[in-house]
Amino acid sequence: MKLTIHGAARQVTGSMHLLEVAGYKILIDCGLDYEKDRGIQSNENFPFNPEDIDVVILTHAHIDHSGNLPTLVRLGFEGQILCTPPTADLAELLLMDSVSLFYQKMQKPRKHRRGGKHHHHAQPLYLQKHVMDTVDRFVTIGFNRPFRINENIELTLIPVGHLLGAAAAVLKINDNGEEKTIAFTGDIGRKNYPVLVDPQALPPVDYLVSESTYGGRHHTTERTIEEVLVETIDKACIKEPGRLIIPAFSIGRTQALVYSLNKIFSKGLLPRVKVFVDSPLAARSTETFRKYHNLLNEDAQSFYNFQGDEFEFDNLTYIENLKDSRQISNYFEPCIIISSAGMLEGGRIQDHLFYNIQNYYCTILFIGYCAKGTLGYRLLRGDPVVHIKDRDLAVYATIKQTDLFSAHGDHNDLMNTVKQLDKEKLREVFLVHGDPESMEAFEEALMEEGYATTIPEKGQTYVL
Repeated sequence: MKLTIHGAARQVTGSMHLLEVAGYKILIDCGLDYEKDRGIQSNENFPFNPEDIDVVILTHAHIDHSGNLPTLVRLGFEGQILCTPPTADLAELLLMDSVSLFYQKMQKPRKHRRGGKHHHHAQPLYLQKHVMDTVDRFVTIGFNRPFRINENIELTLIPVGHLLGAAAAVLKINDNGEEKTIAFTGDIGRKNYPVLVDPQALPPVDYLVSESTYGGRHHTTERTIEEVLVETIDKACIKEPGRLIIPAFSIGRTQALVYSLNKIFSKGLLPRVKVFVDSPLAARSTETFRKYHNLLNEDAQSFYNFQGDEFEFDNLTYIENLKDSRQISNYFEPCIIISSAGMLEGGRIQDHLFYNIQNYYCTILFIGYCAKGTLGYRLLRGDPVVHIKDRDLAVYATIKQTDLFSAHGDHNDLMNTVKQLDKEKLREVFLVHGDPESMEAFEEALMEEGYATTIPEKGQTYVL
């Protein structure tokens, strides 16, 4: 049995791992790598022949895990893609959205460094046709239901929170008469997160491939989501008649936020303030959350039984078309605007920022991570002037941030995932999906506990 780490090695994006058993090739995740120096187009340069892959296992729908599947299919992959039902539905939405983003980038000219001429971006990585071809290959499996891939390999998907449908992939393998087990965590969630279930403990395994996004870092524990939202809304929209803008990713983060607001208003903790969710993708993905209501956590299901729809309330409006989106700027009462994208790189959120960044009565609350170089990162850094839609604008709005909506488990959650396993059976832990500092902090903590731990280089192969 051989394991090769082809993606998310000493970086966060582009998860892609190849497991080979007696000539049978299993690809675990096939995400877009946003950190490639040559741009998004270089994602089509696979380090193997896509035609040789027998099956793909998709841990969850986020683009850094699913986003390169249509390229794999376009270049010859003809096997099944195994995942949970919600992951299949959400991945279809996200992959279609990726096609739209590719076309938007194509339409936007960029200046060549020499001569000032305009050049358009390269062709899209894949088209809608390739997404539909990919969707046709999805085969869905319920949680905790063993699925036999072939006579030597059995797969079980274990719920890990993080996103609706997200799973760790546990493989039980007959390797030349010897039974071996290996688990791939995907992304691990955190306990008591809005809407989502807590991560389930993994069964004993011989090898673990674990994400390490928050290695060495701890989430805020002194305050609750409810307390932070109540304080922020009270100051931004009630004590001062202003508006609160919350950049949020459309799938996962927006639903957690809407549900949290619903609970606050239902309890009467604040007067009802108008809430706009300005993201067509968020509206469509919320329907998926409703479809798989039985997979939401006990708190959300209890709320539904006593209060009704978790994602709908009187003062909430989902905005679909662009005309209605632009009309929000003419709404002069206090309001909350939830819009994507979370890092402010494109999407309708840029329109709301353009019209409100110089508004003293506007607060912008970041509830997610902003990568270096993004507009969100510059605002959080405290830049007094930012560039939005071809204009330099002074920042007069109040900028705030909370990590309470992060759907990633922190250092303690990662450690608990490993420590719940049978230490005598676990031979080695491979760390992926994190920046080098996080990986090294997680590795050091694991080694102090006596776990054999490795941080693979990209393309490194291990015989297990």
